[in-house]
Formats: sequence, structure tokens, C-alpha cells
Amino acid sequence: MFARATRPLQRSLAPLGDRILIRKAVVETQTAGGILLPTDNAKESNEGTVVAAGPGLRDVSGVLHAPTLKAGDKVLLPKYGGSEIEIGDEKLNLFREDDILGKFD
Repeated sequence: MFARATRPLQRSLAPLGDRILIRKAVVETQTAGGILLPTDNAKESNEGTVVAAGPGLRDVSGVLHAPTLKAGDKVLLPKYGGSEIEIGDEKLNLFREDDILGKFD
């Protein structure tokens, strides 16, 4: 007979082209003063951390232009855009490098 898997298989994703895989930052539900904020009023975070970056894009002459972002970079994201994907139980977002607004130092 066939063996049954005892745990779900983990998938991984390697971005292609100039796409960047981002893990959005968790929205704070408590202020620095200790005041708890209602979670239903919490806005979606516009900051995130780069998980993986694609190899870059090739121009007309075939030269590869590598992305300027790398894993671990903190970035500013647009309010709309990107593709939300789910890998395992984690929600990640896939953006084109041109769509990312900036990089934090």
C-alpha cells in the first residue's frame, strides 16, 4: 500500500526577474505608553522585510541588472499593489522592485 504523509510538505518560493518577496511588519497594538489599541482599527503595515530577491532583469542587449535590495533589508511599501501569497501558515507579499517606495537605513 501507499505510505501516508504524517506532516504537510513545506514549499519554498524563489522570486523570478525583478520580483522581491516581502514579509510585512506586524502592526503594533500597544503604544509606547502602554495603551492597548483595538485590533479592528489597526491599519495594515506599510513596512516590511525582504525575504528573497530575484536575480534581476535583462535589458535589450542581454545584460543582467541585479536588484538593489537583498534579504534582510527593511523597505517602505505602497498602500496597494503586490501579490499576497501564503506559504505554509505564513502570509508574504510579492512586489516588483520598481513598486517598492524606499529602503530604510
